[in-house]
Amino acid sequence: MCRWAAWRGKPVFLEEIIARPKHSLIAQSNGSKHAASPTHGDGFGVAWYGERAEPGLYRDILPAWSDRNLKSLAGQIRSPLFLAHVRASTHGATARENCHPFVNGRWSFMHNGHVGEFARLERRLESHLSNMLYQRREGATDSELLFLLAVQMGLTRDPAGALSAVVALVAEEAAVIGVRASIRLSCAFSEGQTLYGLRYANDGDAPSLFIGESEAGVALVSEPFEHAEKDWRAVPAQCFIAVNERGASVRRFDPLESTLALTG
Repeated sequence: MCRWAAWRGKPVFLEEIIARPKHSLIAQSNGSKHAASPTHGDGFGVAWYGERAEPGLYRDILPAWSDRNLKSLAGQIRSPLFLAHVRASTHGATARENCHPFVNGRWSFMHNGHVGEFARLERRLESHLSNMLYQRREGATDSELLFLLAVQMGLTRDPAGALSAVVALVAEEAAVIGVRASIRLSCAFSEGQTLYGLRYANDGDAPSLFIGESEAGVALVSEPFEHAEKDWRAVPAQCFIAVNERGASVRRFDPLESTLALTG
């Protein structure tokens, strides 16, 4: 299972989350506390927003703890909104194309979790993408495919509704082939203004997600940093989060209520 952290608030150097805290994201890559495996060495990535609409993106296949370029960049780049991820692969080889975050236009997306029976579902799910979005798929992960499906289903208009439609689609396609695929999601995504998060599972085993709020902004993380865990609150399963200039709002996420149709 992967580890990730996202920030929305006053501009801070990326190292404030990626490298500096005692239990930073880099520290979690080689010693996580809330994952099945303590090691996440199958690559890393960072997407950050600055003066341009589309995010900057840096990804590599090295373990985060051994990449000097990452530490150098994190100490020089300041951003009001960024997503950072360390990977422990479940689907797809260790390749740059499979490292998170994934970017499409202004949107960035990263994920911790998995889609059960993905090898049997992948081709069926791909068939719901337009030709344009299908051609934009670079890797072989369930995460990137979920992201592109969300774009297909109206992410720019209704982020929560699009993710609901994606979850419902996976469940429907699994039913068609006679399997009940587990769907476990802890993800963060943004268009550069609002930071969105989701914690969900259809089998009662949702990946961890915590929220930390301060005067400077809001952090969404797989695991708390150096502060005592009492300073963070666990996001309940089946919840959708939106973080903007007014702070964080959390609401119920129920994909079975989605009525969104596929867009062309």
